[in-house]
Amino acid sequence: MRLFSAVPFTFFAFLIYNAFAFTVGVAQPDFWAHAVITVNMVSGATFELLASDILITLGLFFLFIEILKATRVGTFTLLDHMFSVLIFVAYLVEFLIVPVAATSLFFILMVISLIDVIAGFSISITGARRDVSFGHGEMH
Repeated sequence: MRLFSAVPFTFFAFLIYNAFAFTVGVAQPDFWAHAVITVNMVSGATFELLASDILITLGLFFLFIEILKATRVGTFTLLDHMFSVLIFVAYLVEFLIVPVAATSLFFILMVISLIDVIAGFSISITGARRDVSFGHGEMH
């Protein structure tokens, strides 16, 4: 069960995109442009939340969770970083090779995954540097 905590949450956005792209998206290529929620605003404007907007929002939420995970120290931290890199590589390869992934939505999810990789390593390095500096003055 602890191994599951090392799986990056950005992987779930990847899975959700592919689940819809290879099932519903084949029959309805414009699926992500479909308005899921429509609200008439007080201003008189109509607000539409598209399926793609919901997945981007979910991806950003997953990124937030990943940044929180990057602040912890433990045995699975390095494994989590390695998995994050693998997920980003999967995004990149699919974006370049698979036609249904050549969308702006998939590109944004891929960038979210890249930010996860960069933030994870940056936070870990900063935390390690802080630990080393605290330990440096305590030599006996």
